[in-house]
Amino acid sequence: MNRLFALWGTTVGKKVAMAATGIVMILFLISHMISNVLIFRNPEHLDSYAALLRSLGPALWVARAGLLACVLIHIAAAWQLTMLARRARPITYAHHEYRVATYASRTMRWGGVLLFVFIVFHILHFTTGTLLPGWQDGRVGDNVKLGFQSVPVAIFYLVAMLFLGLHFSHGIWSAFQTLGLNHPSYNRSRRLLAWGLALAVAGGLATIPAAALLGYFK
Repeated sequence: MNRLFALWGTTVGKKVAMAATGIVMILFLISHMISNVLIFRNPEHLDSYAALLRSLGPALWVARAGLLACVLIHIAAAWQLTMLARRARPITYAHHEYRVATYASRTMRWGGVLLFVFIVFHILHFTTGTLLPGWQDGRVGDNVKLGFQSVPVAIFYLVAMLFLGLHFSHGIWSAFQTLGLNHPSYNRSRRLLAWGLALAVAGGLATIPAAALLGYFK
């Protein structure tokens, strides 16, 4: 345990923590996207999937607690690394060379803040129903269709998915680099994998509010 705290106290340790927790969240998002697009086949498929998860009982709450812990560790590591970087360079560059840094990397911090706000909203919107009048427990498909009847909400979800894709792609790239999987011979494949997964996951999730805006669920 002392070694873990000692590792956390280093810059490398924080980057490893970000990479490890990021991979856990990536795996969750892949499964989350696959389960959510079931709504296009039949909304009741989502209800069945939700019932299957609830049947896990305490194991579901353990998984939720573990995922929440990963999110908090990821945020804490990102915040501390940001503060360390600012203390190391208190005066910003007068000229930024944006050709070196990709747009995804330049939006990681503010995009991360937006995604945190989105996660809180998403839980209160669809998981607990606090922000969704008419929410019904166990009727996931109907809740999704009801929630996206609001145009501003659907647009907010689309914007969040855009930033999720950017965060996702750069996160995968950075995670591989942090874990030592960085070599010119397969960096191109790593970049394609990062963008491919980002488009599949964020794009797949974005199809649902997009379909709602187009009147599909009516």
